Amino acid sequence: MRLKKVLRIGWWEVTKNAGGIDRRTAAVTIGAIVVLGALAPLIASQGVALDAGLYRVGVDETSPYYGVVDRDPTFAVEPPTRDGVSSGQVELLIEGSSVVDVADSPKGNAALTELRSSVQAYNDWLMDQEKNQTAAYPVSVTTDPVDRGSLGPSGTDDGSPNGGTSDGGDTGTNGDTGGDSPGTGGPGTGGTTGDSTDSGGGGLPGGLGGFAGSLGGGSTTGSPSDLAPPFPFGSLVLAFVFVLPLNFVIQAYGSSILSERLNRRGELMLVSPVTRGDIIAGKTLPYFLGAMIFEVLLTAGLVVFAADGASGFVSILAVIPLVLLFLGATFLAGMFARSFKELTFLTVTITVSLTSYAFVPAIFTDVTPIALISPLTIVVRDIQGQAIGLVEFVFSTLPPLLTAGVLFGLGAGLYREEDMFTQRPVPLKVLDSLSGRIKRPTSAAKLSIILLPFILVTELVAVAMAYPIWLGAPEVAVFFVLVAVAVIEEIAKSIHIYAGFVHRKYERTVASAVLVGSLSGLGFFLAEKLGLIAQLLGSDLPDVQQAALTTGGAEYGVSPLLALGLLLAPFALHAVTATISALGAVRSRRGYAVGLVLAIMIHLAYNLTVVSFLV
Repeated sequence: MRLKKVLRIGWWEVTKNAGGIDRRTAAVTIGAIVVLGALAPLIASQGVALDAGLYRVGVDETSPYYGVVDRDPTFAVEPPTRDGVSSGQVELLIEGSSVVDVADSPKGNAALTELRSSVQAYNDWLMDQEKNQTAAYPVSVTTDPVDRGSLGPSGTDDGSPNGGTSDGGDTGTNGDTGGDSPGTGGPGTGGTTGDSTDSGGGGLPGGLGGFAGSLGGGSTTGSPSDLAPPFPFGSLVLAFVFVLPLNFVIQAYGSSILSERLNRRGELMLVSPVTRGDIIAGKTLPYFLGAMIFEVLLTAGLVVFAADGASGFVSILAVIPLVLLFLGATFLAGMFARSFKELTFLTVTITVSLTSYAFVPAIFTDVTPIALISPLTIVVRDIQGQAIGLVEFVFSTLPPLLTAGVLFGLGAGLYREEDMFTQRPVPLKVLDSLSGRIKRPTSAAKLSIILLPFILVTELVAVAMAYPIWLGAPEVAVFFVLVAVAVIEEIAKSIHIYAGFVHRKYERTVASAVLVGSLSGLGFFLAEKLGLIAQLLGSDLPDVQQAALTTGGAEYGVSPLLALGLLLAPFALHAVTATISALGAVRSRRGYAVGLVLAIMIHLAYNLTVVSFLV
């Protein structure tokens, strides 16, 4: 691959508008993405304001409650009239420092409850204005998340009823914490607030300071009234804004690839003195750079409002594999599709699948290590200012990076005249791309190794899908994962063998089937052992993820001889099941389907036996 030629092809891709998008459409798309990126911090800080003006309150400007109602967007200020509630004009009527009338309806009761919460938030905001913050906040509580695995039997860190609190570590309260009126008392209660937060944002909505707080991970400091279970709204917004622009980029990229095939414009490039690698790299470079420019700008903008310690550099490195994964999948779809209609179906499938892979695990960034499945988890943690270990970074980014390489490699196998300009269904194109990598029987082992990153990413997606089930029914989640693992691995180990028999790359004999099946199982076994992903995270993995990734037995305290047997048993399993699928593939497509189903059932039975024995 020569850089000069790659840059020249990339320049042609930009200037010739190969993606089929006119300048006006491109300008509108870029503008929409930029606006979304600019609004991301504001969206995260403000939250979802679907209840603006929901409750109407009749209050005069002289009332101490006027500031409370005016500052809370949930309320709409109306002129106070004696018959306001009875006529349905307002839900609450306030005169002076008292609520004199409430609508006799669920909405009226909800409005009164919301008013109490708003009064407490208003009092906190007033206390934030005091110069002497120590006097304003005599009580402050700091919470530190503790891993569930370190808790004792009673749910505490040492198993004691007192939660392991040491002497001198008690947190006091100042008696009255009601604070239901602005500064003093309120409807039905009295007392002072005495509660506040050290974050400076108070309880009132809005403010970019709230955005930094919503992104902050680790310990939380504030008054007792501010403590609440974390909701990953900041993680959700971050994951969304990082993934969304990639969906626009792949539309143009896929159209460019398909246009060269339908218009036979790519034929001129094929006869030019450049390699397929130069062509593919040159055509991909503009879209990769375009996506990365936006990701860099978005990261830089978020770092300004993020927690202390956020660099943004790690975030940029973490998002590169994700961008390449989107582009690699789209490139392969562009080589498979026969029309723009078919390409649309494939790109929508890619968008939904990869967005789920990147988006869903990142939501659980502050909840569980399972979030490390997605590279966006690294992005969120970096912006939060959290420390990121090398093992965590590699676990999140290496599988999608290798999978992107696999996808580009399979697509490159079709980037030749005899495959580019033929109209064949997508399933046959899949077989064509695999058969192009088969040269000799040992290619079966090579392809099993090459496809391992794709298998790993797919299994991690299955683990992410099973995690909500695991929270309520661990046994069901583990069974779901074991089924998914058996199906994914058996298809990946045998599909390239079937392609070899279909394209006559292997002899259609039983001996040949046994040979390539055994080699495929050996290649997969060696690649699987080189991964050992479970050993990277160790005991931090939930049972559902251990079931998907762990094949050894040493961590369960078994004898060395049994551990060796458990280490070699997967080789026998992979070789036998791949051979069964290969024996079916020798006969026909129906025979391959029957052999594949039988191999999946054997693999599942093995998994269930091993898990039941070890657990």
